[in-house]
Parts: sequence; C-alpha cells; structure tokens
Amino acid sequence: MNLTGRCGGVCLGVALALALPAPAARAAADDSADTPLTALPYAPSLDVAAMDRTADPCVDFYRYSCGGWMANNPIPADQPGWSVFAKLAAANERFLWGILLSVAPGRPRTPAQQKIGDHFAACMDEAAVEARGIEPLAPLLAAIDGIRKPRDLAPVLARLHTDLPAASTLFAFGADQDLADSTRVVAVLAASGLGLPDRDYYTDPGEQMETLRGDYRRHVARVLELSGVGAADSARQAQAIVAFETELAKARLTRVERRDPYKEFHPVSARELRSLAPSFDWSGYFSAMGLKEPDRLNVTEPAFLKAVERLLRSARTETLRAYLRWHAVHDASRSLSSEFVTARFEFYGRELRGVAALKPRWKRCVEVVDEQLGDALGAEFVARAFSEELKKSVLTMTAQIETAMRDDIAALDWMSPETKAQAAQKLGAVINKIGYPDRWLDYSTVDIRPDQYFENTVRANRYEIRRTLGKIGKAVDRGEWSLSPPTVNAFYSAQMNDITFPAGVLQPPLYDPKTDAAPNYGNTGGTIGHELTHGFDDLGRHFDATGSLRDWWAPGDVKKFAEQTHCVVDQYADYVVVDDIHINSRLTLGEDIADLGGLMLAYVAWRHSPGAAPAESREGLSGEQRFFVGYAQWACENNRPETLRLLAKTDPHSPGRYRVNGLMPNIPEFAAAFSCKPDQPMVSKKRCRVW
Repeated sequence: MNLTGRCGGVCLGVALALALPAPAARAAADDSADTPLTALPYAPSLDVAAMDRTADPCVDFYRYSCGGWMANNPIPADQPGWSVFAKLAAANERFLWGILLSVAPGRPRTPAQQKIGDHFAACMDEAAVEARGIEPLAPLLAAIDGIRKPRDLAPVLARLHTDLPAASTLFAFGADQDLADSTRVVAVLAASGLGLPDRDYYTDPGEQMETLRGDYRRHVARVLELSGVGAADSARQAQAIVAFETELAKARLTRVERRDPYKEFHPVSARELRSLAPSFDWSGYFSAMGLKEPDRLNVTEPAFLKAVERLLRSARTETLRAYLRWHAVHDASRSLSSEFVTARFEFYGRELRGVAALKPRWKRCVEVVDEQLGDALGAEFVARAFSEELKKSVLTMTAQIETAMRDDIAALDWMSPETKAQAAQKLGAVINKIGYPDRWLDYSTVDIRPDQYFENTVRANRYEIRRTLGKIGKAVDRGEWSLSPPTVNAFYSAQMNDITFPAGVLQPPLYDPKTDAAPNYGNTGGTIGHELTHGFDDLGRHFDATGSLRDWWAPGDVKKFAEQTHCVVDQYADYVVVDDIHINSRLTLGEDIADLGGLMLAYVAWRHSPGAAPAESREGLSGEQRFFVGYAQWACENNRPETLRLLAKTDPHSPGRYRVNGLMPNIPEFAAAFSCKPDQPMVSKKRCRVW
C-alpha cells in the first residue's frame, strides 16, 4: 500500500500543455561519474558491443545478449549492483546535478528554482552540517526522554511520523484509496517499525542470520552511543530494542501473504481501533497529526496492532524510549553529521548489500531534492529532456499494445465469455500516464533556506505528510502521480488502474527514437505490456475496472487461472539466485506473469506496427532477433552476492538473468528466430502461458 510516499494520495500542479522546449542535444558518453552533465548521454537501445556472440542464444540467451555488458560494466564502489536501469538512473542523476548547479543561490531564479537550488545548496554545505552534529535532533530526543508511560507516546510518535523522512516507527499511518470504493480516500494504518529489511531477518534460523542479527544489535548500540547514550547502556538497550522489534516482526504477515489484498483489508471504526490497542492514546495521536479523528480506517494487519498493544503493556518504559530514540536517529541520519551517515552506511550499505564505498555527497543531495521537491526538479528535467513528440510516440506504442492485449483476452481458451467481458472493460479503463503529470505540485508554502539543511528536510516532509493526510475523506484525484518525472522506473497501480512511465525511464537506451522499431518494442514495449499485464496478475486480478477490490471472475475461471499460473510457479522455483537460495516463486509470481505476458504483447504489437514490415536486418541480426535482444538488454546487470541474498528475501522480481532466460523457453517465436532445436535449454516441452 502506498501510504505517504511523494504522492501517497493526490498530486496537484499546473498544466504543461505544449509549452515544452525541445530536448537538449545528447552528449557523447562520459565515463567520469563525478562531473555534472548539461545534456544526457546517448546510448543505443540495442548495443551489439553489449552482446557475447560466442554464447549460443539457444543455450543461454541472457549471456548472448548481455555478456559483453556484464564484462564491461563492473559494479561501481558505491553501488549494491549495476544494471542498464541503474546506469541510466546515474546519468539522469548527473544531469539533475547540472540542473541544480544552474539554479544555485546568487543566480536569477524562479520561485520553484529557488526551492530546489537552496535545498541542494544547504545539503552540500557539509561544513555547516558537521558543525551541528546531532544538535538539530535534540528537541525531538528530549521529547522522547520525557516519556514516562505508554500514554505519553502518542504526541512524540506523531512528531516522528511528520518530521522525519520515511519515518514509520511502531506503525505507519497515512492515506490511500478505499479498497472497497476506489473513488474515496481513507486513513490507513499499516504494520511497520522494523530496522531490518523484513520480518524473516528476525525469525529465520541459521548461522548466517544469527550473525547478521548480532551485527544489527551492535549497529543499534553504536548509533545510540553516537546519540549520547553511554556505552554500557547502549549495548543493553540495543538488546532490548532488537527483542522488541522481533516481537513486532513475528506478528507481521509474510511478503507472500501480503500479495493477497484481502488479507490487508480490515476496515474498522475509531472505537474498534481503540479496542485493538487501548493502551495507545489515539485521540492524542490524531490531534498531534493535525487530524480530526477518522470515522473509518483500514488497519492492514490487526494481529500486528494487537502485538503493539501487548508490547506497550509489557515493555519497560526505558525500552520504549530507547526504541524511539534509535528510530529517530536512524531516520534522521542522512541529515546529520558524517558519523551518523557513516554508521548507517556501514551496516545498511556494506553489511547488508556488500557496497564498498559511501555515495559522494552530491549524489545523496540530488536524491534528497528529488524525493522532497520532486515536481519542481522534475519540471526542470522535463523541460530539458522530454519532448511532446516523444510523449506522443510512446502513447501510440501503448495504444498498440493495449489492442494486442484486447485481442489476446478475446482469444483465450481458458476464460469464460462473462469474465472476458469484465477483463476487456478493465483494460479499456486503464489510464496511461506518460512523461509527466498534467499538473505540478505547488511548493510555495514550503520554506527552504540555503543554510538550514535539517530544517528544510523537516519542513518538506511536513508538507508532504499534511498534503497526503488532507485527502482523507475526499474523492480520489485520478491524475495522481507517485513517481517524480526523472525516475528510471515504471509501475501499474491496481487501485488507480493506471500505468505510469516517467520521462526518466523513456530515455536511451531504454527508449531510442533514433533506432529501428524492433528493439524499442522489445524494450519499452515489453515494459508497457508488463505493466498492463499486472492488472491481471495474481494480485491485480482482484481489482475491477474502477480499482475497487471486487471478485469479478466466474468461479471456474479462478480455478483455471490458478492452473495456468502453477506452471510459472514450478518453473521459477527451480532457479537459483545465489548460493543455494532458490527464487521464492510465490513472491515473484506477479512479476513473472507480467514479464511473460508483457513480452508476448509487445511482440504482437511490433509485428502489426509499420516498422515491422518488412522486418529489417541490421548489425547481423534479423528484425525478429533484434526484437528479442532489445528486450533482453534492458535486464543486463551485475549484482553483489550480499545484494542477491537480500533481494531473494525481499524483492518480488526475479533476477535479470531469469527475467530473460525464464521467458524464452515459453515463446515459440523466439525459438524460430534463432533456429533453436527442441532439446536446447531455451526451448521447453511444457510452455507456460497465462496472458
């Protein structure tokens, strides 16, 4: 559930219309990662140098398509892994750096440019940040120290939730669409409050996990000590904090369980909320959050809230204070002096992800501005790097893929006519958000100063939280965007029933207007098809055309859907991620379904597009081959073993290798394109097909 992110509810702003200048000229590739860019570098959507033509495409298509890229793109020291997506994100980041330098203090600026320029300048003033140490957090820590009983907790917790970026201590509170009525926004209270990435890190047995939990305890103790707690007390409090979090973790649903939206749909009244956790002062909390007490909330995990109640009754007040102090410092650490930043990196970067070096400060500051003032920075990005012509071409491709999916639904042999009609209605209602929002957020009320970095982050966070909570009880704005325009990502929202493709993900090499249609349809087209298919995967299929949680399937079709997906679950469960860890194919099922359906839809759309007839051969590859290599090359990546272990537990996506090699055995058109023989690994006797 999207509770309070950048667009945890509705995005507001002003129309761009056709007032965009043409994109800046593309710069030549620049290997210097620590220089700002004034133009985005160009990279082709199909790069023959990224291939390894010594590999047999019918044996290992991923190596055939990506072997050269993997050899020539080692993981940068400050990254947990490296991929085509990450490399484009890094280029976008350097371009944003150049933008932020161009609107620095002392230059002529619009009000929006002043906000982003001053926020970046304040973040980059490392000497000022160092001089303050933990002092900016002192008032909040003093409030925590003043807690004497559980009822004192509410106003302090509200301050954590409103003032600190990504704060979700004890639980997460925000706003989201009503699962039963997607036209309305309701208050949502969700399970949260853990310092480790997932519940399994607290509960899984084994020497590796025991070692990791011990390192986590030492990290918590180190942070407490840096915050002013004595060494002996820090170690004792860290032990109590991890025990406290372990009880929270045990009460949580697993990630696989959370793929069933009905398990996270528990509407309650304010009275029922109090009965779940009577020791917490809910009236005081809502008042401190600036809210009228909600008449109705969705408590995503009631069992979790009951565990919170047990802990409030049983835990020592000292433990509650220590737990809040730890999370306050952890959540604020990016805005504090280097000792806090370094401590955070040493555990969460080096220990959990295997990252060798901390990101340079300019990268961290660009990230903060994009997270907190994303529309203001995004408008500058769009004006320089995204044209109206590009937007129209992507919309055209999207319409073609939607047509392919409409035809595919009509031709399914396992779905009844009644359910097909509902599916077609849902597909027809999908909203396509391409490039940037129609209206930009207005940050005019956010006070940003070039000499107040910590305070800037607090004020920006308060703005976003209050904007989000202000939607409770109101109608949903279908123009909502949940990603800033420079973001290199795309997604489907089951409740909005929309797909979002920011301008940042529609840049070469992911989308290349200069090249032939085949690799573009394989790459961006495959991603468009992927996102559309999410509306009909194991999670998305539960939501109707309006985005409401409703069972619109005929009972027999539900059974047949399960039979179709069982093939995918069995196939991916055989793949090894790292060491002896296999893919959790129940967790990755939705993404695996979307990968398979998306690629096939893009292929059909490409075959019916003007650029496919005749299918042009280039660089020693036929048009068909260019389509499949174009698809595969978006997934080229290298990952550290530590990162793979973490992703195997937390990421609903399969590793890139299997997002390529897992698909091709199911696609006869691929086998024909590369003249594969029936007994080769990229050809399967039992082909999986859902959509």
